[in-house]
Amino acid sequence: MIEPESPISESARDIPVVVIGAGHAGLAMSRRLTERSIDHVVLERGEVANTWRTERWESLRLLTPNWQSQLPGMAYNGDEPDGFMTMPEVVDFITAYAEKISAPVYPRTTVTRVGSCPGGYVVETDMGSWNCTSVVIASGGSNLANVPEMSSDVPESVAMVTPMTYRSPEQLNDGRVLVVGASATGVQLADEIRRSGREVTISVGEHVRMPRVYRGRDVFWWMDAAGILDQRDSDIDDLVRGRNVPSPQLIGTPERRSIDLNALTDRGVEMVGRLGRIRDDCAQFAGSLANVCSLADLKMNRLLQAFDDWAHASDFDIPDPPQRFDPTRVPAAPRLDMDLAEGGIGTIVWATGYRPDYSWLDLPVLDRKGRVRHHGGIVEDAPGLYVTGLNLLRRRRSSFINGAANDSEEISTHLEHHLTTTHQRLDTR
Repeated sequence: MIEPESPISESARDIPVVVIGAGHAGLAMSRRLTERSIDHVVLERGEVANTWRTERWESLRLLTPNWQSQLPGMAYNGDEPDGFMTMPEVVDFITAYAEKISAPVYPRTTVTRVGSCPGGYVVETDMGSWNCTSVVIASGGSNLANVPEMSSDVPESVAMVTPMTYRSPEQLNDGRVLVVGASATGVQLADEIRRSGREVTISVGEHVRMPRVYRGRDVFWWMDAAGILDQRDSDIDDLVRGRNVPSPQLIGTPERRSIDLNALTDRGVEMVGRLGRIRDDCAQFAGSLANVCSLADLKMNRLLQAFDDWAHASDFDIPDPPQRFDPTRVPAAPRLDMDLAEGGIGTIVWATGYRPDYSWLDLPVLDRKGRVRHHGGIVEDAPGLYVTGLNLLRRRRSSFINGAANDSEEISTHLEHHLTTTHQRLDTR
């Protein structure tokens, strides 16, 4: 890795490709560019694997088992292939990868603007600028917590945290905790906070229920073996919706336990419907909790049936028989409102997702929601501009670390062709 100068230079440097972000996706792209002898730099606002270092809570582990932690030219080789990496282990894994591939990373270099210039793009940073033919945006889609506007109506007596600022239950105010959101993050935090002895209420909207283990094997083994993770973006009927489906209710633990709403209820967590609004210090919840949970149960059972159908069709030897799980147990009369100030709520945890931060991107490539318009990572109407490391970028597998292998290979192929044709066009002038 390269220590940045201060500043890089008075004038912009010229280089074929700039990669923005030194997480797993940016480093995988760096490896592919090196394989193709394409000169490039990787710019990182902090250190390698910065998001994993600074924006995750202390107890978090990967949702995917260790055997799935693979990047181009490197795979997990530890003693626990069926375990789940802690955050320090993820940082070590990605840092070791950067060193293994000799990635040309400029750490502590914050991109302040990407704009167009003759022949391509200019990338401006707090350490100087680069002129380049291509830019690969690998800064990820989880740069900012997606906190709803209604948070401004929360009374001052109630503290608020997001998964990016939460570290452990000890930091929370005294009193009951309201967790808003029931995807992987929401159920994990509700479980951890309840285990610490605090009273917890979880507000449940759309979610994806999934068992950790099915018929004796990890659910990701099933999705990998049955080909579900390799479904292409072109095979998804509603791609926009597919890219915004909540993360599955899973947790990585040594004992490989499942974590769904029934498990939370058994532990004493109160379940309410989706948070609709906050008015006069009162939180109001939707009355559709039963329907939302029934739909999640239905979709889970469809997935399990797809596993069973694949196992039968492939004649794969699975000793354990097919199984189904108890429906989600919804309270007979879940509460529809809660006075936050008087109801003992000390903290709200907004587990309501994330969104990207492209405030530095000075190009007309964003949609009305501030997301980059692209087809499989190839940005629309911006030749030579690419994006990677996003949910369902080219396949369902793209949402996980090992998805970067195929994505980087295919995007770098397109990028190399762009560089070649651009240089040929310039040479003929």
